[in-house]
Amino acid sequence: MPNRLAHATSPYLLQHADNPVDWWPWEPGAFEEARRRDVPVFLSVGYSACHWCHVLAHESFENEATAAYMNEHFVNIKVDREERPDVDAVYMEAVQAATGQGGWPMSVFLDAEGQPFYFGTYFPPVPRHGMPSFRQVLEGVSSAWTDRREEVGEVADRIVGELAGRSLAGAGQGTPGEEELAQALLALTRDYDERHGGFGGAPKFPASMVVEFLLRHHARTGAEGALQMAADTCEAMARGGIYDQLGGGFARYSVDREWVVPHFEKMLYDNALLCRTYARLWRATGSDLARRVALETADFMVRELRTAEGGFASALDADSDDSSGKHVEGAYYVWTPAQLRDVLGEDDAEFAARYFGVTEAGTFEEGASVLQLPQGEGVVDAARVESVRGRLVGARDARPRPERDDKIVAAWNGLAIAALAETGAYFERPDLVERATEAADLLVRVHMDETRRLARTSKDGRVGANAGVLEDYGDVAEGFLALAGVTGEGVWLDFAGFLLDTVLDQFVGEGGALYDTAHDAEPLIRRPQDPTDNATPSGWTSAAGALLSCAAHTGSEAHRTAAEGALGVVKALGPRAPRFIGWGLAVAEALLDGPHEVAVVGPRGDAATAELHRTALLGTAPGAVVAVGEPEGDQQADGEAEFPLLAGRPLVNGRAAAYVCRGFVCAAPTTEVDVLKEQLTVRV
Repeated sequence: MPNRLAHATSPYLLQHADNPVDWWPWEPGAFEEARRRDVPVFLSVGYSACHWCHVLAHESFENEATAAYMNEHFVNIKVDREERPDVDAVYMEAVQAATGQGGWPMSVFLDAEGQPFYFGTYFPPVPRHGMPSFRQVLEGVSSAWTDRREEVGEVADRIVGELAGRSLAGAGQGTPGEEELAQALLALTRDYDERHGGFGGAPKFPASMVVEFLLRHHARTGAEGALQMAADTCEAMARGGIYDQLGGGFARYSVDREWVVPHFEKMLYDNALLCRTYARLWRATGSDLARRVALETADFMVRELRTAEGGFASALDADSDDSSGKHVEGAYYVWTPAQLRDVLGEDDAEFAARYFGVTEAGTFEEGASVLQLPQGEGVVDAARVESVRGRLVGARDARPRPERDDKIVAAWNGLAIAALAETGAYFERPDLVERATEAADLLVRVHMDETRRLARTSKDGRVGANAGVLEDYGDVAEGFLALAGVTGEGVWLDFAGFLLDTVLDQFVGEGGALYDTAHDAEPLIRRPQDPTDNATPSGWTSAAGALLSCAAHTGSEAHRTAAEGALGVVKALGPRAPRFIGWGLAVAEALLDGPHEVAVVGPRGDAATAELHRTALLGTAPGAVVAVGEPEGDQQADGEAEFPLLAGRPLVNGRAAAYVCRGFVCAAPTTEVDVLKEQLTVRV
């Protein structure tokens, strides 16, 4: 019989709807039930593409005896961290503070007031490797609750008190300048893996936000070392197993420092961020590899993640069935030499093994290899490569596919909108711009209510119950601003403005500090507030970037002041921890540069207008904003131009023209592409 999760919109929660565990969603009724029964709460947090979440579920949550014990002694709450990042954040902070490490699945025991007192992640079904079994943990917690309640209360009070003392009272030490950004670059240089690209050791994560900072820093200062680190990192990832050499798109991370073996789940946010990164790397360097990877990643998102409603699904699972029917990680993606021979025949299999780095010993498990593009292959027959790739894709398509998490997350769709809009514009792929526009339409229709507040998720066109958090507002506004610049449709600037007005009203605290939840959000044991990047830009820095761009478009002093106030945290953290605040550093580069404001005026459909517009979009000035439209702007009902930057900007001698301003200083309008390129070249 299905439990209380049967009506959830989260695919992860629905995966647990038939568990014998009497799961509750996160709601007040669960805590009321814990008070009524005088039992602790077991909080289990995970997400649908999490391999060890599935393992724990199969071993323990599907076990009748374990479930019966859980139901008798606890109120059990299941949370999808992607639906409730606020709940995840506050308890993950507690787990990390108490144990020194964290991750998913996250297992936390709470009292009926939501205060945590015991923590863990994955627990095995039997004791092993020095870990207690899950049943032992349950029995130990239940015993402590019954026999040592006072001690449990003291622990919970102490933890909550320590968390409360961590609030960032203000961002406010001024904005980051040349010195802080130079120190951040130096720190990144020390962490850089010169042999394999990327930063740090294993496991190694794609550094899309750091690469964006490096590209912007190079554009502003000419620092060749910054560009080299960005380009070499991107090439290493594109040649490695973290990149799907057959279908495009990136896996979540590499388990080794060489980018060989990935953790095979494919997340929308990684692919959106990396698609934009490679497109911008091409913009800076003209790299053919960057162009190919940007387009293949965009096509992967549209082909594999786009939903019937026009949005983009959250993830593809890491696991799928292998040839024996066993559900294992990576089965869809890996190859043995024998499998290559079955599909390609002896000669082409030998060629493919060399080209993709498939060995008899294997690079993964049980003699299988993850496809790569090893260096040093020399000149290859491109037609033969395409023939081999096509046949392997066909054979792989016949394999059981990984499951897809179909929920729409507002923030991640905002990242996808920005990536697809810009990639479509750079490479003259209007179909990608159309897909970005359709996703933006979905967010407005389904996720935004009449008060201009965002919902975090939807599924099958049905909006979820959870309120948007700061990253939703920042990333969706970022996507809308990118779409406005590409399409010349000022309505997207308007929608971005609505969202950022809500940020100013609901998320800004004293001294320019930002909170991850709104002032009127559900109270938790502490109000989450984290300026550091994780797998995506933090809400704090994504909002700062969107606020700065909106200010450049509109001249709003309130938005620019809020952006500057938020960037104070980058001044503090950037030199010390640049790998974890890359997006904030990228926004700081835009602030130092102005950013540039570009207005292109000319008749719609005019070739000269289109050429100037494309030139403006291809400019590398950090954070530059672009507006395009008819002279004096398309008129709205109230008579105001859709893009404020177009107001008072006429044609020049009857020809399309570009107007470039930066920091209250404007260059002479130009009708010439080469002059516009020169005006968008930054010199410090």
